[in-house]
Amino acid sequence: MYRVSGPVNLVRLMQIPDMVDRPALKFPPHVPAPVKPFASGAPIFDVIRQQDVLLHHPYESFNSVLDLLLQAATDPNVVAIKQTVYRTGNESLVMEALMTAARNGKEVTVVVELLARFDEETNINWAERLESAGAHVIYGVVGHKCHAKMLLIVRREPAGAKAKQVKLRRYAHLGTGNYHPRTARLYTDFGLLTANEAICEDVHHVFQLLTGTAGTIRLNHLWQSPFSMHSNLVEHIRAEARNARAGKPARIMAKMNALLEPSIIDELYKASRAGVKIDLIVRGVCALMPGVPGMSENISVRSIIGRFLEHHRVYYFLAGGEEVLYLSSADWMDRNLFRRVEVAFPVLDKVLKTRVIKESLQVHLRDNASAWIMQPDGNYVRKQTRSKQPYTSQHDLLTLFSSA
Repeated sequence: MYRVSGPVNLVRLMQIPDMVDRPALKFPPHVPAPVKPFASGAPIFDVIRQQDVLLHHPYESFNSVLDLLLQAATDPNVVAIKQTVYRTGNESLVMEALMTAARNGKEVTVVVELLARFDEETNINWAERLESAGAHVIYGVVGHKCHAKMLLIVRREPAGAKAKQVKLRRYAHLGTGNYHPRTARLYTDFGLLTANEAICEDVHHVFQLLTGTAGTIRLNHLWQSPFSMHSNLVEHIRAEARNARAGKPARIMAKMNALLEPSIIDELYKASRAGVKIDLIVRGVCALMPGVPGMSENISVRSIIGRFLEHHRVYYFLAGGEEVLYLSSADWMDRNLFRRVEVAFPVLDKVLKTRVIKESLQVHLRDNASAWIMQPDGNYVRKQTRSKQPYTSQHDLLTLFSSA
């Protein structure tokens, strides 16, 4: 028992607006925008085969992911579905679709993380139901939580002009957030739908590793914890520092929930001293001290607090003008980089890359109303706008997608 000064559970305050007739206490209702590439009504696999599709939740609808799964569950040409599950909720169309697929004779493999905090009982119940439906359930990896968000669909398709020639094509969904329709309306997250053969092959290899059917794997594009993600991050930070010391433009921008891993922080300090401009958007705990003369004067840290919980992780490196951009479910923490199964995936399409830079980095760095700026002593000060026009990043994105 602990005596505290003030409310014990602030979450309970969320019930108050429902107890009084005061609509102004609530945000106006938000309806996620439909995803443009699917607006024509063309078959979803045809669309993904022709182009990568970026999903930005909650501004864009999560229904595209559900539609993909539901169609795959009943498509006679789909032969296999593999998915990781971390959080789904007590009621889940995602899990229902996977069970439907298994009952329809698809080879369904689901990696269920039983140690997902707060969701242990829910995940155990879903695992039992999946197994009863005929799915192959993998109960995580010993010693490493499976936090990666991956979906892989294998489909039989025509291989050429002759109808009898067929080949297997893979489709993947990779995300920064959970397969949870409710949190997809409350958390900001990115998802990527792709048929890129190299990326899909990487996802296939990671699933092989998770299911124990692979030895040493070599990935084309994906960075994976606990193996290659940390070393790739360190190398890209060091590359920016080398460019800065050589007098070349150098820039790092990153967005995440938390920044704690000591060696990454040390590399960022070294890059700052080399002259790299570093902008970090860290919603929660941050052990890096920005703006310290002689150590981190080229680093800024801010936290965005708004209507939605900022949840996507974005890593940007100027890379001599090539602009390397990765999305991930991993924060820069010891547990994510060394004690969890995580993946970071690149955005290769230039148009989609520009979208991610604008919608997850530039808007938040411009925010002068809902941003809190970390000071060298670790305290946060709310950003004070010098102009008469306050700019709120989440409001701008809501306006952008509602008018698109």
